[in-house]
Amino acid sequence: MPTNYSGQRVLILGAGVTGNAIAKSLSKRGAEISFLDQNQNVMSQFPILLDTEIKISEWDYIVTSPGWNPEHRIIKIAIEAGKEILNEIDIAWDLHQEIYPSQKWLALTGTNGKTTTVEMAASMIREEGLSAIACGNVGETVISCVDSSERYDYLVIELSSFQLFWSKKAQFVSSAILNIADDHTDWHGTFENYANSKISILDRSTTAILNSADTVIVSKTAHWQGRKVFFTLDTPRPGEIGVVEDLLVDRAFVADPQEAVALAQLTDVTPTVPHNVSNALAAAGLARSVGVSHEAITRALQNFKPGRHRIELVTHKDGISFVDDSKATNPHAAMASLMSHLSVIWIAGGLAKGAKMEELVLRCKGRIKAAVLIGSDRALIADALHANAPDVQIVEIDPPTTYRKDDESNLFMENIVKVAKELATEGDVVLLAPACASMDQFVSYSDRGDRFALAVKKVVLNE
Repeated sequence: MPTNYSGQRVLILGAGVTGNAIAKSLSKRGAEISFLDQNQNVMSQFPILLDTEIKISEWDYIVTSPGWNPEHRIIKIAIEAGKEILNEIDIAWDLHQEIYPSQKWLALTGTNGKTTTVEMAASMIREEGLSAIACGNVGETVISCVDSSERYDYLVIELSSFQLFWSKKAQFVSSAILNIADDHTDWHGTFENYANSKISILDRSTTAILNSADTVIVSKTAHWQGRKVFFTLDTPRPGEIGVVEDLLVDRAFVADPQEAVALAQLTDVTPTVPHNVSNALAAAGLARSVGVSHEAITRALQNFKPGRHRIELVTHKDGISFVDDSKATNPHAAMASLMSHLSVIWIAGGLAKGAKMEELVLRCKGRIKAAVLIGSDRALIADALHANAPDVQIVEIDPPTTYRKDDESNLFMENIVKVAKELATEGDVVLLAPACASMDQFVSYSDRGDRFALAVKKVVLNE
């Protein structure tokens, strides 16, 4: 992979956040940049072309943004022409070896919990007095952090299945896999392909921090030859990290694995729900793999506040809680959210991305009192409820006929909250945990969560 781009013509597929970060980095190294993007309204200082305008022979390098499918016509033409398809993670890896070779990379993937966990891990490393940043599929891009004027000791990188599919070079001191559940099969074609993309993170890792409760992870890493450290919500065996009574404990990165050293109290993890405790254990494993002390991990967890739209309590009134978990964009995440509550008015639906809903409903039907369904693929959820939980009341809500997803009016979400509030009684939780992506009816999952919070404040609190 090149590191000298001076005078080279580089075509970047996708003019989004990642594409623009790549363009900024390579253009300052003398590259001539153009984008290929179907959206001609994208704001950019570089030319934006349509695929009908592309002659592959005119380009020295093709760089893909992570979400571009390998079956895209231009990518197939480029490969047939012998062009190497470059990607942000590997370009950043080569640049960092020139700029700051002592910088260490940690990585994490999974279907759910990635952002919270990399942010936890980065905060633990910083608590030790080292400079670290969570980046990748969250916040700053990796290439922006490599090019930053701040020389980070550690990058804690969240990697999606798309990024892992394209990346082949970057090396990780340690990596963690939180969970692997049905998601993005519309892109990968099969669950097997999706799972293998996630597991490929270990191809370039020295130590693996793995969820012992995830059967897919356990089976697919059985023959991996590196150091495996499992985390568990049960009492850990020697060499593992886990929970003993009300303590998170380390039996992996200790002098005597027959003994357990406390990492934190359960109540230091906010919110104290099972999947978030798992996140904290995985983050602690990453931090311990680079020598962060138990005391620093304790302090970091005590001070850590999760990001927005992750089991976020909006308000509690008349015995009813209104909770925003808009980040639950697939069935596995929604399952964790539903299982954190006993009686739920469930707001769900959107773009399913090829995921199925039967397992979610079967596992959680005892927690679902009623379902308020929205979005393009709501029928998948409705069908699963009809088949497996026929006693659950279902209300389907359409947006107003004039609705646009960037509309200033919040009438659509206000209608949703009104219906959910009418279905709820004391002791219930009105939970936005859609199990689907948001882009059919909202700008993003954060826009969906923000609109939910605004609607709750207006409908429930009369603000």
